[in-house]
Amino acid sequence: MSLKLVALFLALAGVAGIAIGYYLRLIISLGKKGSMEIEIKEMLLGAKEEAKKVAAEAESKTNKFAEEVRQDLKEREEKNKQAETRLIKKEDLLDHRQTEIDKEVEIIKGKINEIRQIKERADKLELDKKAELERVAKLSSEDAKNELLKTVEKNAESDLIVRIQKLEQSGEEILEQKAKDILAISIQRLANSVASDIMSTSVVIPNDEIKGKIIGKEGRNIKAFERMTGVEVIVDDTPGTITISSFDPVRRHVAKQALEELIKDGRIQPAKIEKTVEDAKNSINKTIKEKGEQAAYECGVIGLDPRILLILGRLHFRTSYGQNVLRHSIEMSHIAGMIAEEIKANVAVAKAGALLHDLGKALDHEVAGTHVEIGRRILQKFGASEDIVKAMQAHHEEYPYETVESRIVQAADAISGSRPGARSDSIENYLKRLGDLEAIANGFKGVEKSYALQAGREIRIFVTPEALSDLESRNLARDIALKIEKDLKYPGEIKVTVIRELRAIDFAR
Repeated sequence: MSLKLVALFLALAGVAGIAIGYYLRLIISLGKKGSMEIEIKEMLLGAKEEAKKVAAEAESKTNKFAEEVRQDLKEREEKNKQAETRLIKKEDLLDHRQTEIDKEVEIIKGKINEIRQIKERADKLELDKKAELERVAKLSSEDAKNELLKTVEKNAESDLIVRIQKLEQSGEEILEQKAKDILAISIQRLANSVASDIMSTSVVIPNDEIKGKIIGKEGRNIKAFERMTGVEVIVDDTPGTITISSFDPVRRHVAKQALEELIKDGRIQPAKIEKTVEDAKNSINKTIKEKGEQAAYECGVIGLDPRILLILGRLHFRTSYGQNVLRHSIEMSHIAGMIAEEIKANVAVAKAGALLHDLGKALDHEVAGTHVEIGRRILQKFGASEDIVKAMQAHHEEYPYETVESRIVQAADAISGSRPGARSDSIENYLKRLGDLEAIANGFKGVEKSYALQAGREIRIFVTPEALSDLESRNLARDIALKIEKDLKYPGEIKVTVIRELRAIDFAR
């Protein structure tokens, strides 16, 4: 019983302690709340004071900034007013100047009309004066002009001749000396052999017995050979020689090589002939390709289509007046390059144009047209430069000289073809050319006689002094030169010399 009381008292004591503790805590929290409210109020008061200060400062700054803005706007308005005033003054000035210009234009128009009227009156007076002069003189203006020119020419003939001679000498000597220097340097630097390279069409045989093998039974072997090669084989009584005839130099060379191989082998029959000819064709085609590439490499001409080089190599088997065309083209390329260097022209174009100038000769019997036209078409077809085409196409004057390189190619062609020993010609053609040269000169009025000299390089013409004057003789030389250029074809140039010699003879008795 006592334990229960004790426990009850303890429980009550605990409850009383809890109640007292809660009460004390409540009192303490109420005290703290009061102090916090006081602090919050104080903070609010401080914040309001601070806000008032900030607002006052902001208002002060705003007023100050507004004043500055108003001042700035005022200054800008003043500047705008000043600029507007200046623009108004400029517009007034421009209007004034435009008015003055309009007045001056009107004045000028009036003067132009006045000048036009004066010119019309002057032209009319000139026509009237001319008509009056023609009426009085009974000559038209053209007739009077011709008469005056004849009179002046006759009176001043000697003076004109002297002046012409001086001008020609002063100009020609300088140009001729410069040209001689360039050409002499080019020729000396090249210094090739002048021996002609004439391709033979004869085949030497060890004995005449081989002729029977070549002909074969009932001509079977020779017919097979001619059919395979496209040439004509002439077996006659000439000892130790068989002649091959064909217009195509490549075919001739194939036939010659094949026939030499057959003779060396000794077994001549159609099957062997067919194989030997095929081998010879392959060998010649290889040689053609190598010759074309070697020529381009030797001349330093790069960038050409391989098909152009293949056609170029065919010129190795072509001759012109006894001169090997490929060697002639290579020589020309070197000469053209030297001349181009001297006169500051395009060396590459000059060398390429010279190397390819006779390209058409490789195909001129297979394609219609001149070798120049054929060469042009080949180069254009295979994408050669237009500058190279222009350089090569004018070397026979079939096309105009469009570039300085075209003139260089023509000069190089003349040098290579006309130097001593470079070309050969038949005696019949040689004599015919000399006769034609003299006939052209003798066909002009006033020519007494003419002589072709220096293997046709010069024509010396003697005129009748009573028929022609000195000035007319000079004109005659030019007319004969133009006639020769038009009617004759010749390598190099021909010097035309007209001689007018007056001899007065009398006898003292």
